[in-house]
Amino acid sequence: MNYENAGTLEFLVSGTDFYFIEMNTRIQVEHPITEMVTGVDIVQEQIKIAAGEKLSFTQEDIVLKGHSIECRINAEDPKFDFRPSPGKIELLHVPSGHGVRFDSFIYAGYSIPPYYDSMMGKVIVHAETREDAIMKMKATLDELLITGVKTNQDFCYMILNNLDYVKGKFDTGYIAKKIDQLLEYDEFE
Repeated sequence: MNYENAGTLEFLVSGTDFYFIEMNTRIQVEHPITEMVTGVDIVQEQIKIAAGEKLSFTQEDIVLKGHSIECRINAEDPKFDFRPSPGKIELLHVPSGHGVRFDSFIYAGYSIPPYYDSMMGKVIVHAETREDAIMKMKATLDELLITGVKTNQDFCYMILNNLDYVKGKFDTGYIAKKIDQLLEYDEFE
């Protein structure tokens, strides 16, 4: 097909079986996960390819290191079927540190409009083990402060505390099956 640029192949995995879904001719929103575990700046590589340059690495150069988790922080209310929560951000404190990344456009005083996708940003963490990445993400979500609009931040935290998630026993139906359990925690406000 002579496609020459970065793209994203999507699969579903069941045990050892892989099922191809689609190929997108763009980088997906989850690309920071790949960047964290490979050390490759995918966006930079995409720009180089578009300029006619070759990749600065080969497949054999790619070594996966550690574990990474991404939480999409949305202006929505999980207690009301994830209804969008437009409004003005009053306070914003963004976490930082080694292995912590926050990709966003928001700032204190920014108004979340009701017309578009409610995603305000992505919190990404990287650590040596999956367990360490879960602990780092929980600490990072504890540090993230967004006031003025409802967010799914606490909901993400509850997922990270769910034993099935911690044990890696989840699939694409996980949220639908666990929604009531995830929303029943006293800490979830």
